[in-house]
Amino acid sequence: MEHNSFDMLGSILKAGRKAKGLTRERLAELINITPRYLMSIENENKKPSLDVLFRLVRELGISADTIFYPEAQHVDTKVEQLIRLIQLCDDRDLNIVTATIKALLDNK
Repeated sequence: MEHNSFDMLGSILKAGRKAKGLTRERLAELINITPRYLMSIENENKKPSLDVLFRLVRELGISADTIFYPEAQHVDTKVEQLIRLIQLCDDRDLNIVTATIKALLDNK
């Protein structure tokens, strides 16, 4: 049985939301949709508009490959995960991350 690449979209988005420690209400607020709409995407196989999908993927830091090529079962490397997290940082956070990495490397 062939699966549509969006069959797992809701569960991928829900897992991404939980991994970031966001409530459904908070994520909906961040991307300007209703919590009910988000719940229907996560649990009822509702397909979001491209605009909403874009905002979800960006806010959650999910690789588009995870959604569009689930059959590849791509496993993120630790470096890829770090890169996505770093992209979510503001300047202050980036200064802390940079100093931390430099300190780790200096102690090798």
